[in-house]
Amino acid sequence: MTVRLSDVALHAGVSEATVSRVLNAKPGVAAQTRQAVLAALDVLGYERPSRLRSTSAGLIGLIVPELENPVFPAFVQVIETILAQREYTPLLCTQTPGGVTEDEYVEMLVDRGVAGILFVSGLHADSTAGPARYHRLRELGLPIVLVNGFVPELDVPFVSTDDVAAAELAVQHLASLGHRRIGLAIGPRRFVPAARKIEGFTRALRAVPGAPDPDGLVATSFFTVEGGRACASRLLDAGCTAIVCGSDLMALGAVRAVRQRGLTVPGDVSVIGYDDSPLIPFTDPPLTTVRQAVPAMAAAAVQALLEQIAGRPADRAELLFTPELVVRGSTGPAPTGADNPG
Repeated sequence: MTVRLSDVALHAGVSEATVSRVLNAKPGVAAQTRQAVLAALDVLGYERPSRLRSTSAGLIGLIVPELENPVFPAFVQVIETILAQREYTPLLCTQTPGGVTEDEYVEMLVDRGVAGILFVSGLHADSTAGPARYHRLRELGLPIVLVNGFVPELDVPFVSTDDVAAAELAVQHLASLGHRRIGLAIGPRRFVPAARKIEGFTRALRAVPGAPDPDGLVATSFFTVEGGRACASRLLDAGCTAIVCGSDLMALGAVRAVRQRGLTVPGDVSVIGYDDSPLIPFTDPPLTTVRQAVPAMAAAAVQALLEQIAGRPADRAELLFTPELVVRGSTGPAPTGADNPG
């Protein structure tokens, strides 16, 4: 098939001259730009020139829920870099409200003959979605790996953060600062990571002497800034002096809710996020958060997928990564008053 330079250039976001230089193996093209052109060739169904064929090991699908939450681009960047180093071409599939669904993306990827698919926080994380779609892929013999969301009845590799431990770390930190009335702002309970964080939060708060019953201190909404603000408003009404959040975006919303009431962070209310997204150290105040081991998790997910592609049996157990508490400026001693010593 004759390559149309204009099609490849448009898809890769470069000039036709750049495409020509890549196809003719000319120097002076950045490695990232070269990879974008080669990926465009693969996606558009063009056969690579013979001198370039050895650099393509196949297509890998990468499905993420969205890119507005900075943690997902962080996963994408690491995964795509590792795949490119291993000479695979990643196909990024991003879901948006009202757009292409995960199931539709999967059909497109299967039709393109991908060697495997990586799912980051996909429908496998939703306990109400059911595992049939993933069973079907396994019956087709397609290697898959699922990140952050465990389904016991699925015989596939899982890579997750230990969400129970993450919530426990946050509560223990706040308790050490004298907080007792601690709230949790979290996403919908049907999501496995949210349910696990609720479990860890409940267990940890019940172990804090003098802390109230945690059942009334869990507020659920969406994993967004707006969701965090709504949850925080309810928790502030409940008298919380500290709020653990299910994502960094929710934590930013919680900070906004605190300030809208004329209160300060951390003087009046301490806030902890989750993920440690790239820009979080530069917020006002710099956000205390629980860090996901994104580079290590991404590397493990890619390795598990490539092991399957190579025909070697992958470990079907869930690989749990230990989170890390990163203390910055959004947490401080509990204010003197009811429910908090000091």
